Amino acid sequence: MNWIKPDWPLPAHIHAAVTLRSGGVSVGAFSTLNPATHVNDYSDHVNRNREIIKEMLQLPSEPVWLQQVHGVRVIKADTVNGLECADASYTDQPGVVCAILTADCLPVLFCGDGGRVVAAAHAGWRGLQAGILSETFKQMNCQSVLAWLGPAIGPRHFEVGEAVYNAFVDDSAVYKTAFQAISSGKWLADIYQLARIQLNHLGVKQIYGGGLCTVTDAARFYSYRRDGAVTGRMASLIWSSKS
Repeated sequence: MNWIKPDWPLPAHIHAAVTLRSGGVSVGAFSTLNPATHVNDYSDHVNRNREIIKEMLQLPSEPVWLQQVHGVRVIKADTVNGLECADASYTDQPGVVCAILTADCLPVLFCGDGGRVVAAAHAGWRGLQAGILSETFKQMNCQSVLAWLGPAIGPRHFEVGEAVYNAFVDDSAVYKTAFQAISSGKWLADIYQLARIQLNHLGVKQIYGGGLCTVTDAARFYSYRRDGAVTGRMASLIWSSKS
């Protein structure tokens, strides 16, 4: 199977998936199921890969793709016209597919109020530090929320410098638990733990996933850091069935 079904207790009418790097038509560094248009892959390959994803997941509509910029803008997916610059989307409408693209950054899927609202967020360290998860949570406007942490760079491979460490720890000392010092001015960062800290602060207690490392599993995942910046992307998607 060329996609992962997230393991979390979703209502029956909510569906989620993460595509793998297999099953598509792209070649070389982008082989094979790359759905990203911004990585210099051939456009006809990307378009065909998007068709393959839509077919294999039986999506009710074309995913709402975003131009991701490591920011905090969150859009309502069912109001989008064209390619919007944002790092998260949400919807309360059935048949609308929220989607984000990642290759080491953390994809976070949300399901709120028993499936009344769903959302997808692109959470690299910059987005996490800036508040993309809290902004997504705010825009969803739900009383209860489940979150699932998708494939991302694992805590043994995400080496960061003093600027990243200080960006979080200056906000709150609680973030120190997500960093392991390895040398002077160098740390290993646990992006999953950073996200869990923020989600817990928001009152999200049902948090799932967070155990899939993009760097170590080259057969299934693209990795920006492992592959030297030239690589494809996985798509993380969530949607509600049409009535």
